[in-house]
Amino acid sequence: MIPPKPKSRPDRVSLWRYMRLFRRDILSAQPERLYSAWMAEFRTPFFQSYLANDPALVRTILRERPEDFPKSTRIGEGLRPLLGQSVFLTNGATWERQRRIIDPAFERGRLGQSLPAMWAAGQAMVARVRDRIGDGLEIEIEEIASHAAADAIFRTLFSIPIEDEIAREVFHEFRAYQRSQPILNLAAFVPLPRWMPRFHSRDTKRAAARIRTLITRLVSERMRAIQTGTAPDDLATRIMTTPDPLTGDRFTTAEMVDQVAIFFLAGHETSASALAWALHLCAAAPDWQDRVADEAQGLSAPNDVKRLTSSRDVFRETLRLYPPVPMMVRQSTKSETFRKRAIPKAAQLVLSPWHLHRHTRLWSNPDLFDPSRWQTDEARQSARDAYLPFSAGPRVCPGAGFAMAEGPLLLSLFLRDIQLTEIAGKRPDPVAHLTVRARDGIWLRAQPRHPADTDSDISTDG
Repeated sequence: MIPPKPKSRPDRVSLWRYMRLFRRDILSAQPERLYSAWMAEFRTPFFQSYLANDPALVRTILRERPEDFPKSTRIGEGLRPLLGQSVFLTNGATWERQRRIIDPAFERGRLGQSLPAMWAAGQAMVARVRDRIGDGLEIEIEEIASHAAADAIFRTLFSIPIEDEIAREVFHEFRAYQRSQPILNLAAFVPLPRWMPRFHSRDTKRAAARIRTLITRLVSERMRAIQTGTAPDDLATRIMTTPDPLTGDRFTTAEMVDQVAIFFLAGHETSASALAWALHLCAAAPDWQDRVADEAQGLSAPNDVKRLTSSRDVFRETLRLYPPVPMMVRQSTKSETFRKRAIPKAAQLVLSPWHLHRHTRLWSNPDLFDPSRWQTDEARQSARDAYLPFSAGPRVCPGAGFAMAEGPLLLSLFLRDIQLTEIAGKRPDPVAHLTVRARDGIWLRAQPRHPADTDSDISTDG
C-alpha cells in the first residue's frame, strides 16, 4: 500500500514563490530531487542553507562533531514566546546543564513508572470513542489522537487526567497555539539583530501567554507539594527533585515552566501526529490492522507492551513514513567542506528525516507501507544510516523510549476494541508546520470490533 505523500514543487522557483509555498506547507515547498540527492543547496539574499542526506554527513553533524553544529536559532524564533529557554531551544553550557537534570528521569529503568499512566490514558481513549461511535460512525482521528496524547502526558507529568480543569484548559490553548502557525516568523528567514522585535502574531503571543500562566500554576503547586513531602512520584517530581550532578542546583519554578512547555509540545503534539497516522495506515492496510488487533487480545497489564511486536513494527514504519518533526536545522560555527562543497560559517544545515526516511538510495520501496521490513537485515542497515524520528547523538530526544512505549500501547488498545476502515474520497493530505499533520484531518469509519452480545432468548406474549 502506497500512503499519501505531498506533491513536490518544481525544481526552480522564485524566492517569493518559495516563501508562499513554505507558508502553506514545509514539505511541498521542496523539490522532488531531494528524495535522491546526497546534498542540496538553497541560496537566498539573507542566508544559505544546505540539506544533507549523505549518512556520513549526518553522522558528522549529529554524532561526531555536534558541538560544531549547534541547533540553529532561526527555527526557534517563532517558538520562543511559548518555550522560553527550554532544552529544545538552548545550546552550549545551558543546554548541557538542562540535559544533566532531565535525562535521569527518562532512563530506561524508570520507564516502567510511566506505563500505568499511558495505560490509563489508552483505556480512557477507547471508552470515549466507544461511547461516541455507537454501532459505527465517521470520526476525525487527529482530534482523538491529540486528546489521548494530551491525556497521557498530563497523567505522566502531573498525575492528572485530561479532565482536570487546568489540564483541559492547557490542551485547548495548545490547539489555538497550533492554529496560529508560530513557526512562520520573519526571523526564521531574515537574520534580525537581537534588539529588533520578532513580530510574533497577536494570536501566537496570546495563546503562549495563556499556556505559560496555566503551566506556572501546575509547577508552583507541585513545588509546594515537594516541599511538604506530598508530591506523587511522577515525571514532574522526578525532574524537579533531580540536582545537577556538577553544581547541585535544581530547576527553579521559572525554568521548570520552560521545560514543561516543551515536554507537552513534544510529548503531546508529536505523539498525536504519529498515533493518528498509524491509525490511518492500519485502516488502509486491513491485514496489518488485524495483526495488531489479534496481538492486542493478550494485553492485560501495562508491562505487556514489551510483547507488542507487530504494533511496534507498525509504529516504526509510521515514524519512517510520517516523522512528526520532518526537518531539523543546525548551524555551522566555522567554514567547512562537505562533499567538495564550500560551506560558509553560519550556514543553515538542514537534516530532513522526511527525505532521509524516503530516500531512494537508502531504502527499498521507500514510499511503500511495509512494517515487515523491520524484521529484515536490509531495513536494520537502512535504519542505522537513515532513520532519525527522534534525532541522534547527544541531542537525541530524551523521551524516545517513552514514545516507543506509548505509541504501540495506545495503538494496540485502540485497535483491540475498535475497527477502522477508509472512507472513499477522504484520503488525508499530509502537510507540515509544527509537525506532520493532515490538511483537513484524517477521517475514518469506526465501529466496535466486538459488538455487545444480544440476548437470544426472546419471549413473546401469547
